[in-house]
Formats: sequence, structure tokens, C-alpha cells
Amino acid sequence: MRNLKITVNGVAYDVQVEDAAGGAVSAPAVSATAPAAKPAPAPKAAPAAAAPAGSVKIEIPMPGTIISVNATVGQSVKKGDVLVVFEAMKMENEIQAPQDGKVASVLCTKGENKESGAVLLTLE
Repeated sequence: MRNLKITVNGVAYDVQVEDAAGGAVSAPAVSATAPAAKPAPAPKAAPAAAAPAGSVKIEIPMPGTIISVNATVGQSVKKGDVLVVFEAMKMENEIQAPQDGKVASVLCTKGENKESGAVLLTLE
């Protein structure tokens, strides 16, 4: 058995190592110690994105990949119009306009992956 002190990301651990053959370990002990690694600085928070135009936010209900975006900025839409089609759990899902309005902003593109609750577009 050998007792080793190992430092990982600035945290020291005492470890016992046994030879697999059950015999004594004949490797010389290393007396030099490596300097403790500095922990990586925490990533800075991204600046807050400007609030999208439009008062009605259309969000994706579950994580998925955008297959098609059927709306453009300035386009008038009617309640029930298909605005975005996305794939989740190997199924295509449609996001329809909840009301009549005008598209104020489009915040997604074809092929983009979105997390649940992400705003896809806004209506005025």
C-alpha cells in the first residue's frame, strides 16, 4: 500500500493505492509537489439582451429543433396561423398564433435548438 496526496482543481485528496499483484510497490516516492492549480475564473454573465418588441411572447413549450419559421417581421397573422414548426421527441409540432396580430420580432431560425420556454417570436 502507498499513501499518495493528489491535488485536483486546487482540492487536496489523500489516496491509498494498492499494488494489483499484492506485492510491495518499489517505485520511488516523488518528493516534489506540483503547485496547486488556480481555479478557473467564473464566466461573466452575458449582458442582458434587449427586450424583444411586441407585447405577446410566443414560447416553445418543450426543448426542440426549429424545422421552419413561417412568419416574418411585419406580417399580419390570424389566430390559429402556424408560425413555427419544431421537432421534439421525434415528432413535428406546430406553434400557432394565439390571437390576431402583427409579428413584431422573430427570435429563431431554421435548424436552431431551443430550450423549453425560449421566446421564438413576439406579436403586437
